[in-house]
Amino acid sequence: MYLVSGLPNSVLSEFRSRLIEGNAEQRLLDLLLERCREGGWLKVHGRQRTDSTHVLAKTRALNRTLCVGQTMVYVLNVLSEVAPEWVRAYVPTEWVERYGKRLEHERLPKEEEERKQYANQVGVDGWALLDALDAPSTADWLKTLPAIMTLRTSLPTTVRAKRARWAMAN
Repeated sequence: MYLVSGLPNSVLSEFRSRLIEGNAEQRLLDLLLERCREGGWLKVHGRQRTDSTHVLAKTRALNRTLCVGQTMVYVLNVLSEVAPEWVRAYVPTEWVERYGKRLEHERLPKEEEERKQYANQVGVDGWALLDALDAPSTADWLKTLPAIMTLRTSLPTTVRAKRARWAMAN
């Protein structure tokens, strides 16, 4: 019989046996815990949450922020390719720093309050971009690009009030 990874079950079984025979299971656990502490996932004498609801809520909030932030990166990249003059006229220069490269978990602020501020800023920027696109001087073809439609559909589902409040789960 084979594992999903394509390895025979005997490989995992042999590994477990060697681990136990060598009394290495505690060393493996200690190493895992040390790496988790280094990553900031565990704190000394800290209260550890084990309920999946809490973990899922935090993951969902982080995912929302990344999703809309990455959508902004995508939209601005598309606009830069198809309408560079429009981007120079309507997109603030500070957005280059904020959305100039792909967002990753590691680039988001570490503290929860800072993440909420960042998420609010992304929401405000997204609505500012849509307002600029809705201006009468903007060409109709630009307003209906697939990237713009993606932003139009993703922003309302993640923002409570049109201009600033994000539905960040606590």
